[in-house]
Amino acid sequence: MKNIEQWFKEQNWNAQTFQKQCWKAYTNGQSGMLHAPTGSGKTYALWGGIVEEMSRSKIPPKGLHALWITPLRALGVEIQKATQKMLNDFSPSLLVGLRSADTPQSQRTKLLKSPPFGLVSTPESVHVLLGNSNHQKYFKHLKVVVVDEWHELLGSKRGVQVELALAYLRSIIPGLKVWGISATLGNKELAREILLGPTANFTVVEAKIKKKIHVQSLLPKTMERFPWRGHLGIHLLPQVLKIVQKNKSTLIFTNTRAQCEIWFHGLLDSAPELAGSIAMHHGSIDKKIRLWVEESLRNEAMKVVVCTSSLDLGVDFSPVESCIQVGSPKGVGRFIQRAGRSGHQPKAGSSIYFLPTHAMELI
Repeated sequence: MKNIEQWFKEQNWNAQTFQKQCWKAYTNGQSGMLHAPTGSGKTYALWGGIVEEMSRSKIPPKGLHALWITPLRALGVEIQKATQKMLNDFSPSLLVGLRSADTPQSQRTKLLKSPPFGLVSTPESVHVLLGNSNHQKYFKHLKVVVVDEWHELLGSKRGVQVELALAYLRSIIPGLKVWGISATLGNKELAREILLGPTANFTVVEAKIKKKIHVQSLLPKTMERFPWRGHLGIHLLPQVLKIVQKNKSTLIFTNTRAQCEIWFHGLLDSAPELAGSIAMHHGSIDKKIRLWVEESLRNEAMKVVVCTSSLDLGVDFSPVESCIQVGSPKGVGRFIQRAGRSGHQPKAGSSIYFLPTHAMELI
């Protein structure tokens, strides 16, 4: 019988200490929190334990076994592909489904009638499932709920949705395991208490990995005429263009969809040769285009993508060499998270440029 460490060796990977700790804790029936930097292998640290438990069981799994909650649709696609890849090598007949606002109605109906082994979903879609009249039957085989990017959900309305869903699922499923995954958390103990609830059977796994982040600021040539507020940073576009042209692939993060569109058109007007290798990515863009942009980034077919927070969590684009943050990211945690889109591999460093749009951000 194949185990998870053998599978890692087959991929020419070395299992890291924190991954082994998660597999062991999961096998022992514990809930827990995993803290590890972006791009270090957090998904397989949890999914490995779930798959190994399934492969050791003498009874073939029935119904929905694992629920994976993620805050972003793009991240959901990424997790579904990664987890299905591993599951195929252990039990090819089992599937990992994906349910979000992008999922067609026909696929939603199929997922409801025939629950997959694993389901990747958003907080909103989980509540839709819980609102179904047959939800207790649907969730009766559930063993574990994994909440990805807990730092992003904690303290928000969507975080409260997750807390309510977990409280209800615990009430109907005795012994349900709950795991949280995070890269950037301030008060880790409070975050764990809120997610795991009143349980004594838990563990906290902390990856002893130092992620190197190289930060550079893009400064105007003269400070005297730098605007005080209300600008979008377009006057520094020539400096951004130099970075884009020297890199294989660059992500430019903006804070609003309007700013995203302005920067996209500004870059294209200044460098028409980018046509075909530049794209936009935000929540209002059609699903097919967003998926095409994400796949093009992975395949090194896209030189630059101007985006909003739609791409700042957990998404693995290994070819991305640098990120550029236009304006304040509204928090150090988010800045670190966005930096992690470059060098998204274990032990790789990340590079991010900060572009101030007005004098207060410059300070």
